[in-house]
Amino acid sequence: MDNVTGMDAQKKSPVQGIIDMVKQVILNPAEFYRGMPKVGGFGDPLVFAVVLGVVTGIVQAILGLVHLSPVGLSAIIIMPIGVLIGGFIGAAIVFVIWKLMGSSESYETAYRCGAYAMAVQPILAVAGLIPVVGSLVGLAWMTFLLVQASVEVHKIPAKKAWLVFGIIAAVFALMTLGAQAGARKAQRSMADFQKEMGVSTGGKDMTPEQAGKAAAAFMKAMQEQAAKQAQEEKAKAE
Repeated sequence: MDNVTGMDAQKKSPVQGIIDMVKQVILNPAEFYRGMPKVGGFGDPLVFAVVLGVVTGIVQAILGLVHLSPVGLSAIIIMPIGVLIGGFIGAAIVFVIWKLMGSSESYETAYRCGAYAMAVQPILAVAGLIPVVGSLVGLAWMTFLLVQASVEVHKIPAKKAWLVFGIIAAVFALMTLGAQAGARKAQRSMADFQKEMGVSTGGKDMTPEQAGKAAAAFMKAMQEQAAKQAQEEKAKAE
């Protein structure tokens, strides 16, 4: 079967056009972006992004129902709204980046590039179930799509695009790893706190005095841990 370009997909029925564009972005993003209309209004890419936002929300809601994700049915509403608002903000950011890299394309074109990249979000919602790895896979895939759009739409050399978006991705990867490490540490500290409360009360309800002592002990332990880390970092610096 011949690959379907963005222009060809838009000539078909709305549903079939969206399905064809999703397949194209996933299977052959370079060809898709090469044939993507650079102008034509915000309507088509906006509808595409919102529809994929709804699909992603449904996926997350299903995962929540089977207790694989903390997100519930509200994702069906939250995701499209997030896509609607975040899409324009994200487009503004990459528009500035592409301009600094030498692109002569408009903000509309930047929005189109980002909106159609939403095609991979339902898959990334499932990949996100894998701690750390899922987030990094999503970051790597979106970086790849931005590079393809840079080359095929904005006519930016591949090496330059990989360098710029690769650095940005690396920064976000470090931030993601740091945030997840901090979240795991906080969870362990809370688990230890809850365990300490259970042990100190024998499984019974705590009195206000006992709760105050337990909370003070928890805060003291956190402060000692922070001081220890600061000393270790200072020793390394010296």
